[in-house]
Amino acid sequence: MKRRLIYISGIISSVIASILTIFGFLVTNQLMYLKIKDSEFILQRETIAKRFDRQWFETVRKDNMWIPSPNGYNLRAIFLRPLDTTRTVVICHGVTENKVNSIKYARLFERLGFNSVIFDHRRHGDSGGKTTSFGFYEKMDLKEVVSAVRKRVGKRALIGIHGESMGAATTLLYAGTYEDQADFYISDCPFSDFSEQLLHIIRTEFPFKTSMSLRVANLFLKIRDGYTSAAVSPREVMKFIDKPVLFIHSMEDTFILPHMTEELYELKEGDKMMKLFEKGAHAKSYNDNPEQYLRTVQTFLHRFHLC
Repeated sequence: MKRRLIYISGIISSVIASILTIFGFLVTNQLMYLKIKDSEFILQRETIAKRFDRQWFETVRKDNMWIPSPNGYNLRAIFLRPLDTTRTVVICHGVTENKVNSIKYARLFERLGFNSVIFDHRRHGDSGGKTTSFGFYEKMDLKEVVSAVRKRVGKRALIGIHGESMGAATTLLYAGTYEDQADFYISDCPFSDFSEQLLHIIRTEFPFKTSMSLRVANLFLKIRDGYTSAAVSPREVMKFIDKPVLFIHSMEDTFILPHMTEELYELKEGDKMMKLFEKGAHAKSYNDNPEQYLRTVQTFLHRFHLC
């Protein structure tokens, strides 16, 4: 009888271990190899919505840039120079998007007197990299992009960074973790903590909805990609950011909840501003409120003497 219990316990333990292993690989595959939107789809979407003007893009002064990442691949960037100015904004797109999605913001900043640099995050667009890390490795890439831009425009030039979704979290992680070289930051719909965001995704998209699921996912994430979700937390670096930050979110966002931006705003000391739009799903604040968005950014720049 005792042997039978031991045998049965062994089988149950093996089954549980197998289930957890399958779950761990399933979740981390979804994260690391998240399906990227087709480049042609993004181009057509932005063109139809009149956020991408092909004639403007083909005729505007621009320089193609390949920037080496410290993580062992090259980042594709384009320096858009419609204006005779050194004032420049680096634009970070969201997960599954690419630099074409950033062009709408480039046109916005052109109206405000800035040139811009758009680039593809690792594993997106034309950039290298095997996995998506939601800001962990991306913040290191952003550091190299900003450094390259600073060398181009000069030490005294005004540089800002605009980030959307994952790009917003990456922007804050860069601002609070490294000796940053930017003068201001605009963070549009960031998550405040990736562990909480990951748990939100697990609870809405997977059958195992407990915090144990997050621990299992983190174990496999650490083994497979070298970090855990705890290492991707804008909340933890807010105290180190001393440059002005504009926080933006849409109240209709159900993917990254608006309270995360409100939390980050409260944690940020010093110069800051927040705008919560009533209309707009995730990463759609600009799409649904373009003129209000522009006025918000303009107010921010004037308030903190950044233009």
